This record gives sequence, structure tokens and C-alpha cells, in this order.
Amino acid sequence: MATYLMLGRYSVEGLKGISAKRTEEVKALIKKNGGELKAGYAALGEVDLVMIVDLPDTARAMATSAALAKLTGIAFTTMPAVTIEEFDRIAA
Repeated sequence: MATYLMLGRYSVEGLKGISAKRTEEVKALIKKNGGELKAGYAALGEVDLVMIVDLPDTARAMATSAALAKLTGIAFTTMPAVTIEEFDRIAA
């Protein structure tokens, strides 16, 4: 599994749909794509939502990002992430 950061920006429609039910739908969609939501945070500033998600590969990350945007009305920027320790090994 690979780790991805998903940075979200709410649309007006996305804001209207905020609920615990939708959060569960998001988790189920991620799971359907073979992944797991490791953590999620609401944020202030240019990014409204930060999720840390484990997914099998880039294709599933892209599919999940697009499906979540359709489901929630939130535009996501999705990027791969590695731990600092893994980065140290890669960069060495």
C-alpha cells in the first residue's frame, strides 16, 4: 500500500452536505477502492480538509479522488507521500 495526502477545498454544495453520514460514505468509498482512511482533519486557510489515505496504487488513488469529488462536491488535490525515514533512504 502507498500513502497519499488528499487536500480538499469545499464548494458551496460540498459545505451543504457536511454530516457524519457523508463521512461514513467517504470511508466506505475509500475501502471499496482497496484503501483505508488513516486520518482526516478539517483545516483553515487554502485547504479545508486534509486526509491521509493508504491505497494500493496510483490508479486507485486517482479513481478514489475523482469518485470522492463526485460524492462530496469537494475538489481534491491528491499526492503520494512517504515517511521522512523512507525519504532519507531514497535521497541517500
